[in-house]
Amino acid sequence: MLPRLPVHILISWPVLLVQVSTADPSKKSPAAPTRPPSRPPPPLADPSWALGLHLYQALRSDSISVNTLFSPLLVASSLGALDGGSAGTTSSQLQDLIKTPSPSKAGAHTGDLLSEALKSFTAANGTSFHLHTSSALFSKQAPPVSQAFVKESQARFRLLHQPLGKGDSKADLKQLHGWAKAGLGGLEGAPLAAYIQAKAGALILANALRFKGLWEREFSEGSTDHRTFLGKEYTKVMMMHRAGLYRHHEDIENMVQVLEAPLCGGKASVVLLMPFHVESLARLEKLLTLELLSKWLEKTNITSVSISLPVTNITSTLSLQKQLSALGLTDAWDQKVADFSGVSDKGKGKLHLGGVLHWASLELAAQAGKGDADLEEENIEKPKLFYADHPFIIFVRDNTTGALLLMGALDHVEGEALHDEL
Repeated sequence: MLPRLPVHILISWPVLLVQVSTADPSKKSPAAPTRPPSRPPPPLADPSWALGLHLYQALRSDSISVNTLFSPLLVASSLGALDGGSAGTTSSQLQDLIKTPSPSKAGAHTGDLLSEALKSFTAANGTSFHLHTSSALFSKQAPPVSQAFVKESQARFRLLHQPLGKGDSKADLKQLHGWAKAGLGGLEGAPLAAYIQAKAGALILANALRFKGLWEREFSEGSTDHRTFLGKEYTKVMMMHRAGLYRHHEDIENMVQVLEAPLCGGKASVVLLMPFHVESLARLEKLLTLELLSKWLEKTNITSVSISLPVTNITSTLSLQKQLSALGLTDAWDQKVADFSGVSDKGKGKLHLGGVLHWASLELAAQAGKGDADLEEENIEKPKLFYADHPFIIFVRDNTTGALLLMGALDHVEGEALHDEL
């Protein structure tokens, strides 16, 4: 079993200050844009949200977890591809991991939903966001892999097959790090804490994703603006600011703010959950269910909001064996009982899952997409305040399919330390 890794936070972008549109007090602020965006399909009917929330909570049960970040869509898709090469209880356990808690749209198969979402995000790359991503199934001294499995996995789930070399664990580690760097578009990912102990017949699932959203409307440029981020440590950080019309909801009873900020073209959006007051995310995470999250998203209304966000780049490297095992995937790791006879016709009793590795990077910066200049001016009056100077949860979702590309938590932003821990 591979241990979890620490997460590294980098802050390198120039600070940005808010510019609020001045409204004529004689005019009423519009309740919504001329053509309010339609709501994406609800999380309850999507396999990436179901797996994402379960996996997030399993990861966060570790008391040392800080700045968790991963792609539920990539993990679910890779597990879906692996299910196509499995049988028996191995297949049943994989299917249980990626099933939806409520009937999916038009009775679509889980694999079809995931495949459609991957295509949708790929189509939006370069307009709503800049995305580098790669998924691979590595095999170590394994029986010949079925070409039918390879073709199907690549066509539907963008999962490539790569053999690990015949070298030792150091050589395996070097190969995996090189692959991850390429998948992150040249970004050096956080290293694995230990060598990969890949035995003969091991299959290693690996995902790498680097994401930078392009806002629908740009955060304003200005002089350096240092503020205090009240996280695991109190630090001086750079913040960016903007006032505009956003979907927003306040759950007074649970003391949680929900904000949805669209990315360029409306094809994707960033959703933020933040406690009203300065605190760790433990209370919010105990509240979080798919049902409650769906209600919060449904209750958001377009209103004037003044937003302040830290300018930061979150990167993480995770080994998910412990968490996936806790969620019910047990047979796949045991070569004696694992059934991957669809991966190789000689695979039963010889193949097993040796690791699920995940590299991810999310950049929060001020840049908007190219359509920013063509948007109508917003009329802002008495905006609500969404001041993200303390920990929050972040989602990136596809607005066409409803799939969840990224989920994470920002607990800490690196900077000059000011005070003791919370």
